Amino acid sequence: MQLAKVPGIQVETTTIESTFLEREVIVDVYLPLNVADSSQISLLLINDGQDLPKMSFDAMLEKLYADDAAIEPILCVGIHCAPDRKMEYGVAGHEDFLGRGANAGLFTSFVFEELLPFIRKTYAVISFKEKAFAGFSLGGLMALDIVWNHPAEFTKVGVFSGSLWWRNIDQSDELYDDDKHRIIHQQVRNGSYYPWLKFFFQCGNMDETKDRNNNGIIDSIDDTLDLIKELEAKGYTDEKDIKYIEMKDGRHDVATWGRAMPGFLKWGWGANKHSG
Repeated sequence: MQLAKVPGIQVETTTIESTFLEREVIVDVYLPLNVADSSQISLLLINDGQDLPKMSFDAMLEKLYADDAAIEPILCVGIHCAPDRKMEYGVAGHEDFLGRGANAGLFTSFVFEELLPFIRKTYAVISFKEKAFAGFSLGGLMALDIVWNHPAEFTKVGVFSGSLWWRNIDQSDELYDDDKHRIIHQQVRNGSYYPWLKFFFQCGNMDETKDRNNNGIIDSIDDTLDLIKELEAKGYTDEKDIKYIEMKDGRHDVATWGRAMPGFLKWGWGANKHSG
């Protein structure tokens, strides 16, 4: 598959006054330049957009576009988080056992009712080739929740060190059961199969040290592998639909996610993404 080379990107920072979130939301837009046909541009929304400059995301995109057009043109939007991040990110309609994530539904409304219309109007793109969402840690959980529950809008999700432990009962409670109380796992188990959805997961062996079931595998990896099992039970296949990367020296930090990001971008929008 031969891709047209994108000569570079332009980074624009703007603020959206959100009625739903009752705050100003800062967004950084990484706009590919001189794309002849705007209908061939994909959209990638990224939670915790304030962390993208820390991984030199703009230079990363420039390099991928320059390296023999390694990826298709993507309009990337980094959404800066709120001061009360643990209230806005989570699973919409399902707070965790401490009441965190109570505004996740409002964040979802912001995305659909305010952010997407702003992007379409500002950049004159009526319809994107496809839309995807990505995020880190709790922002990865929020991205997965939005994509999973709005399959008509999205095709891909990237979850970096995702907070897939999100549960409605404290693990110290004698009633706690992994199979019953991890919220996103239940959402997937009770959901439907949408064959066009694709999933990218990244974990690091040094994400954390907790191992609640004492099986020798840290919780973040266990939770991710268990979610992949739920997806496979729905009909998604590891070879075609799911990409999982486990980084032996990976930590729960921006540096690790920055190292994994080029692989995600090439997986989703690379010249060879349809092969195999």
